[in-house]
Amino acid sequence: MDTKSREDILSGKTVRLYTGCGSIYVVVNFSNGIPQEVLISMGKAGGCAASQLETIGRLISLVLQVGVSIVDIADQLRNIRCPEPCFINGGKVFSCADAVAQALQKFDILPGDYFQSPKEDTEK
Repeated sequence: MDTKSREDILSGKTVRLYTGCGSIYVVVNFSNGIPQEVLISMGKAGGCAASQLETIGRLISLVLQVGVSIVDIADQLRNIRCPEPCFINGGKVFSCADAVAQALQKFDILPGDYFQSPKEDTEK
């Protein structure tokens, strides 16, 4: 697998989102305006949810390095549901994975109408 080498210094943006499990922080680091890596952490330390979020971040970073589209990544995370959805400020976050997809949209790296267009639910 050919991956792009990581620069020593990258510029990034961070967004905090609320989920049913607590606050999460999504950091997207860019090189020349292109997302290169995603780091995700939970406001509370340790636990299964925190380790799963770190895993999601590592996998997103890996597939970005081999050229997978950020839209394709968000499509895979969008609308995944867990038993602890969060409804805040008129919005809804179905899971930590869904929050990551929403964070990617906040960075203006997804089309502006990304969350207005319905995604086909493959699981019924």
